[in-house]
Amino acid sequence: MVLETKNLGVTIEGHEILKNVNVAFSEGKRTSIIGPNGAGKSTLLKALSSLNTRYDGQVLLGGEDVRAMGRQELSKKLAILPQGATAPADVTVGQLVDFGRFPYRSWLRPSDPKADREAVEWALDRTHMTGYKDRRVSVLSGGERQRAWIAMALAQQPQILLLDEPTTYLDIGHQLEVMNIVDEINRDYKMTVIMVLHDINHALQYSDEIVVVKNHGIFAHGTPKEILTVDMLAQVFGVKADIFVNSQGISVLSPVSLVEEEKGKGVSGHD
Repeated sequence: MVLETKNLGVTIEGHEILKNVNVAFSEGKRTSIIGPNGAGKSTLLKALSSLNTRYDGQVLLGGEDVRAMGRQELSKKLAILPQGATAPADVTVGQLVDFGRFPYRSWLRPSDPKADREAVEWALDRTHMTGYKDRRVSVLSGGERQRAWIAMALAQQPQILLLDEPTTYLDIGHQLEVMNIVDEINRDYKMTVIMVLHDINHALQYSDEIVVVKNHGIFAHGTPKEILTVDMLAQVFGVKADIFVNSQGISVLSPVSLVEEEKGKGVSGHD
């Protein structure tokens, strides 16, 4: 099921954030959205998920305008983990993940306890959180808490998973843990993953496609090999970088200086 935008435009408090954005996210792929601070990455993700419906143009899911879908109908197909998600202090991991079953419950339709239980257990297992089920979310480490929130999103059993900077504030080990879980979910269940990332090397390693947002629109869209180059870092982020292959055979970009600093060196005649 393809998620796409048609002439998407978002203006917030008189400031144009996105303009005439046309982009289609490939089904079953991992797509990372990258770009400078303030470029509109999170704004794009909120429009894709209908967290924000005040936009011009269209967001289409399987060819259908998401604003014409009911909240529960949409939530069975698409789940989002936004930045800074919080839970009440006394909520346990199991209760939090069970909240992800809300699309399957209503006043008119009783829930299916067996289906709910199996979905929660599956989500806990896939995020390695089964042993934390009875712990309060408030006492978890940052990495554990992020895995619990991902488990809640997975309990919705969506076809598309949206993640807004899922590794922010995590140490290196927990960052890799979260990214590996996302990678496994995509690989094992062909779940479409669309994520906003700041770490360029995570985007290189864990993406099938890259969308670069700059100047209110899509600056580039393609494979990591096509998009994540030394020239792109200079054009988009104003950074000069070296590129090399690590011991795992994976390309790594290493920023070394600002482009303006390099220009200054050239003008002054210094090496």
